[in-house]
Amino acid sequence: MSKQVRAAILAFGVTLLGALGSESVAMADGDGARPADVTLKGKDALGDWTTDAPGVRRKITVADLATPYDTPSANNRPRVVERPQGAWPKAPEGFAVTQFADGLIEPRVIVRAPNGDLFVAESRAGRLRVFRDADDDGKPEVNKIFTTRLDRPFGIAFFPPGPEPKFLYVGNTGSVVRFAYRNGDTKARGGPQMIVKNIPTGREEVGGGGHWTRDLQFSADGKTLYVSVGSRSNVSDDASEKRRAVILAFDPDGKNERTFASGIRNPVGLAVHPRTGQLWTSANERDGLGDNLVPDYITHVEEGGFYGWPWYYLGPNQDPRHKGKHPELKDQVIVPDVLVQSHSASLDLTFYDGSQFPQEYRLDAFAAEHGSWNRARRTGYKVIRVPMKDGKATGEYEDFLIGFVTKEGDVWGRPVGVAVAADGSLLVTDDGSGSVWRVAYTGKK
Repeated sequence: MSKQVRAAILAFGVTLLGALGSESVAMADGDGARPADVTLKGKDALGDWTTDAPGVRRKITVADLATPYDTPSANNRPRVVERPQGAWPKAPEGFAVTQFADGLIEPRVIVRAPNGDLFVAESRAGRLRVFRDADDDGKPEVNKIFTTRLDRPFGIAFFPPGPEPKFLYVGNTGSVVRFAYRNGDTKARGGPQMIVKNIPTGREEVGGGGHWTRDLQFSADGKTLYVSVGSRSNVSDDASEKRRAVILAFDPDGKNERTFASGIRNPVGLAVHPRTGQLWTSANERDGLGDNLVPDYITHVEEGGFYGWPWYYLGPNQDPRHKGKHPELKDQVIVPDVLVQSHSASLDLTFYDGSQFPQEYRLDAFAAEHGSWNRARRTGYKVIRVPMKDGKATGEYEDFLIGFVTKEGDVWGRPVGVAVAADGSLLVTDDGSGSVWRVAYTGKK
């Protein structure tokens, strides 16, 4: 075990002990060695949840990629348990974590409306919920069901972009619908209007299946609606994958469909950088090649770009299950900006556009790692920070919110959605405990 990994484990252990029994935690260690001083590289960066600690950074590159089948593929699904007494998410020193809401049914994407209201998709319940924290005390005074009878809703977007939207768009698993909306609405003004009705579905009973989440994002100028559509399979290239493993683009009325980017196995989360206007995605890569293949990733998305799935991954690396296929595509595969520990299940992402956090966080990305089920040692189960410089990722990422795994390796929380509240705090949905967590900067040690 390297010195870097030992330092990370020590940092994790100290912060865990310091947080037990506290509902508002600030991370610090006992000997003055801050986890932020640690950057794990090479094989050390591929570690597991026991090396996680707020402030620990990882940088994974294509030079660090394992050989296919270097390890067996594991089936290690998490045992989701009730949150143990004293267990609480843990953030870096100077940040406090509180529970914003609980009792939700599979809370997934969370989005801030222009007036500051927070909309949450409760996917399994088929509904949207709206919260309002009118006095910025970290607890919502309004908690209402906005609409029901949706089909596994995930993505939420307001149109047109800007302070006065007229519509709220929802990504069902097989369609995009919209509702008439004005700032402050806590109940839908009427029924849904169908915008796109024939997106490949995530429901097996209607010929779909596979990845079911459909995130939504409008371009900064409001002229393009992006819709994420994950693959049906792990690594198939048959006809069932038509119009899948892509980011589709439409006009706001649902017309003029085109493929914005392809070869992205499951582009779960979408976000537009507030300054550059570039589209970004948080993606799940394929399984079955071992514990450390293939890294998930977070990247800006090139229009017309091809990201390799299913024949290649992370550049010209051919999947051995498709040996010899499509050699003409080998040199067209784009390498993503930030590689994340394999099988972490990177889901939603957002850019920090608030002013509460220290200046160095401004316009950095945050992404939720739902957690592995197919790795011998767990990865994910945390929120990561992706440092940015002049609108570009530096290639590394930092553990920001951890603590959802017990010392026995069971899981009590699984982060999904991330959003910046009007007061600048970061909100995180957790479909393991049915909660929304709030991370606020206090500066206190």
